[in-house]
Amino acid sequence: MIKTKATKEKEIKRTWHELDAKGQVLGRLSTQVARLLMGKDKPNWAPYLDMGDFVVVTNAKDVKVTGKKEEQKEYFRYSGYPGGLTRETLGRLRQRRPEEIIRHAVKGMLPDTKLGRKMITKLYVYPGHEGEMVGKAQKQDGK
Repeated sequence: MIKTKATKEKEIKRTWHELDAKGQVLGRLSTQVARLLMGKDKPNWAPYLDMGDFVVVTNAKDVKVTGKKEEQKEYFRYSGYPGGLTRETLGRLRQRRPEEIIRHAVKGMLPDTKLGRKMITKLYVYPGHEGEMVGKAQKQDGK
């Protein structure tokens, strides 16, 4: 009888990937980052384990969006108080905190579970090309 070997948490090998967001379309970059964070590219992927790698995204302020999203796409925050709904366009968010654009897009592509919350902690986004985790990552072109 052949037994199937299940992957264990301690057997997972994690690598670092560095992606440059300069000139890349937001959605295409985000799907690539989400796949790396989930570990879907690994042959021993299991849906019940956090198999993903660490991802460092640089030049977040230079990510491209198509169409009129710069003026029309809105992000919402709610403070929990009456009248506490704040809306902000993508263009305004890019000026204030450009790394949140990529983080928000990737988070929407991850599972809405404890596992998804653990996966997003392995994402490091920097507005420029300098950051504390940049040296750890191996260079990789994001197409």
